[in-house]
Amino acid sequence: MRTGSWVSALLLVAGAAHAEPWTVDPAHTRVGFSVTHMMVSSVEGRFHDVKAAIDLDEKDLAKSSVDLTIAASSIDTENEKRDTHLKSPDFFDVAKYPDITFHATKIVKAGKSKFKVTGDLTIRDVKKAVTLEADASDPVTSPWGKQVRGVRVHGKVNRRDFGLNWNKSLDKGGVLVGDEVTLDAQFELDK
Repeated sequence: MRTGSWVSALLLVAGAAHAEPWTVDPAHTRVGFSVTHMMVSSVEGRFHDVKAAIDLDEKDLAKSSVDLTIAASSIDTENEKRDTHLKSPDFFDVAKYPDITFHATKIVKAGKSKFKVTGDLTIRDVKKAVTLEADASDPVTSPWGKQVRGVRVHGKVNRRDFGLNWNKSLDKGGVLVGDEVTLDAQFELDK
């Protein structure tokens, strides 16, 4: 397997007989998320340091394998004070738990170029099974002769399931930070 570096987030299925390694293109990849803020808006962010090992089976993408490791300290919400808080023990505790990982256990075709990806997401040493949706483009040849394809992965997780419990109550009800986190990752792969 070839390892590509960069952005966060996601899959490994053993026994991919016809799988070939693909590399994540960091210039055209984004691992992002959003979460409700003060019950009225959303905060968006991303992770800049993602490592992936991806083998795609062109005959049956459901037999593909991908592992993802995200450096939690690479979180970026475009607000230094908030990012420092997110790296603290109140949230990711990056000094103690430096990595967020995803290891796929099952990939099921869910339509033309669509898949349901189930796997183990680990944050703060808490491992939970999650199911995400993925869309994969057909491969194309770039002007430089490489095979290129895009993969978008999206879904929702509850941050409290992973021990990210910090919050503040608002004076008129509700809380500062929502529990549901929307994940949206877009990968450009090449080989």
